[in-house]
Amino acid sequence: MRPAFDLPLDALHTYQGRNPKPSDFDSYWDKSLTEMRALDPEIEIRPATFQCPNVICSDLRFTGVDGSRVYAKLLEPRSPVRPVGPGLVAFHGYSGDSGNWTQHLAYAAAGFTVAAMDCRGQGGKSQELGPVHGTTLRGHIIRGLDDPDPRNLLYRKIFLDTAQLARIVMDLDGVDNARVAAIGGSQGGGLTLACAALEPRIALAAPNFPFLTDYQRTWEMDLAKAAYDELTYFFRSFDPTHQRAAEIFERLGYIDVQHLAPRIRAEVFMAVALQDTVCPPSTQFAAYNKIQSAKSLAIYPDFGHENLKGHDDKVFQFLLPLLD
Repeated sequence: MRPAFDLPLDALHTYQGRNPKPSDFDSYWDKSLTEMRALDPEIEIRPATFQCPNVICSDLRFTGVDGSRVYAKLLEPRSPVRPVGPGLVAFHGYSGDSGNWTQHLAYAAAGFTVAAMDCRGQGGKSQELGPVHGTTLRGHIIRGLDDPDPRNLLYRKIFLDTAQLARIVMDLDGVDNARVAAIGGSQGGGLTLACAALEPRIALAAPNFPFLTDYQRTWEMDLAKAAYDELTYFFRSFDPTHQRAAEIFERLGYIDVQHLAPRIRAEVFMAVALQDTVCPPSTQFAAYNKIQSAKSLAIYPDFGHENLKGHDDKVFQFLLPLLD
C-alpha cells in the first residue's frame, strides 16, 4: 500500500520533514505565549440568533494579540447531566468559516461545550487589524513573510487565537478543563495540532490531513498549488531567482506545525489520505512523526483531500471517553 506520487508508506512512517526550524523557534513561541497570557481577552458572550431547544447557542468574541476581535460559535448543553462536562474547540478549512450551527449540534447534544472559531481575516466574522510590512495579496501563509519582525506572521496570531480560545473554554463554568479536545480538517487540522501544542492541557486532538506543515517539501514536490499556491506567487514576485529561498523557508519554519508537534501532550488521532495532492502525505507525516504523546493513525489509501467516508464517526467515538 503506497501512494501514487509520494513516498512509500514505510518511508512515510520515518520521514522527518524538509522545512528548516529556526534556531530561536522555542523562545519565539515561549515569548508569544507570554504575550498572549498577559492580554485581557475582553470576553463577550451574547445570545445568537440561531437557537434550538436543548442547546444554548451564543456568539462569543474575544480580543487576540494585536487587538483583533476573534469570533466563535459557542454551543452549551442546556441541561447538563453533570455540573461540569467536556469541552471541544473546532477549527475550519482554509478561507472558510465556523460553518452552520447545525453541524456542531451532535457534540453539544452529547454533552460537549463546543466553540467553533472563525479564523481572523478569512470567511467568517473575526477581525484582522494587525499592520504588516510586505504583500497582503493572495494568502495568509505569506502574510508577514517579508516583515522585519517575524512576530507579524499572520499565522502566529491565528495559532495564538486557537490556544486563547481553548483557555477561554477551559475557564467556562460548565467545563472541566482536563477534558477539552480539539478537532479540524485541512487548515483546521493544522490548527488542531497548533492548539494542542500551545495549550498542553488539551486532552484529545483529532486532526484530519493537516495543512501548514513542511512547506519546503510541498515546494520541492511541485505541489505549491491550490492551498499552497501563494508560495509560488511569493517567489515569482519577490525572489524570482530563489536567491533568498533558504531564508524564506527558515522564516516559514516559525509557523510550521511539525516544529510545534513535540510540545503536544494530548492523545492524537489523525487521518491521512494517501492520494492527497493538496496537503501531501509526507508533509503530514513530518508533523505526526514528531508527536511524542500517545497517537494513532487512520490511513485512507484511495482518498485525496476530501470527505473521508465514515471518519467523522470515528472521531466522535474517539472523543466520547471525555464524557465519562
